[in-house]
Amino acid sequence: SNSKSQPGADLYPITSTPGYLKGYVRRFAQRSEDHRGTPESPGRVVTLIRKQDWDELDGPRISDSQAHPAGVVPVVWGMAYTIDPERAEEVKAYLDYREKGGYNEETVDIYGIVNGEERVIIPAATAYIGKTHHQHELAEARDAAGFNEFFMGPEPLEVRAEIISRSTGPSGKNKDYLYRIAEAVRELAPESRDWYLDELEAEVRKRERGVYVENNGGGEQQQRWTV
Repeated sequence: SNSKSQPGADLYPITSTPGYLKGYVRRFAQRSEDHRGTPESPGRVVTLIRKQDWDELDGPRISDSQAHPAGVVPVVWGMAYTIDPERAEEVKAYLDYREKGGYNEETVDIYGIVNGEERVIIPAATAYIGKTHHQHELAEARDAAGFNEFFMGPEPLEVRAEIISRSTGPSGKNKDYLYRIAEAVRELAPESRDWYLDELEAEVRKRERGVYVENNGGGEQQQRWTV
């Protein structure tokens, strides 16, 4: 998330192009203690993860059948920025600092729909992909290149929505961060649907309206109202 009003403004872009990655998923699986939460009440922020890595994780999660309906290939839509070459080193240093601790830099192809056909529109782009080692794994993992102490892994939809609905940090409310991302993705292109974001946003908005469903511990669900 940017501190400036125009997304990507601090990257000094020459051009911005909507497109998508294949083989990755976007998930609110990164604990946030200094952005959209606090150390006492951490929020959740988004991260890009290899789909294969996510699928291999244990624990409850939104099923692929919900997040990606049958016949729909999961892709991650976003905005690709071409950076002013004179600012390249400055921007690289800024991104390395901003994404420190939880991400690996990878080279990826960015796809788009051109005249009704899928094409690589930007080859060999740089993307920051989330590390997926969970904070509770063996201590030896701390020495591994993939270790990420802020990665929370899969959580039930209701748990994640509750955390996002009540968390606030120095950068603002966690739910506003979610709402802006979901809206921005919908506006990228006619094809830029993200079912995972849509479902998570709907669950958080139910809490904002004061009605949600929770499990009572005995396998039954109860409707809860708050004021």
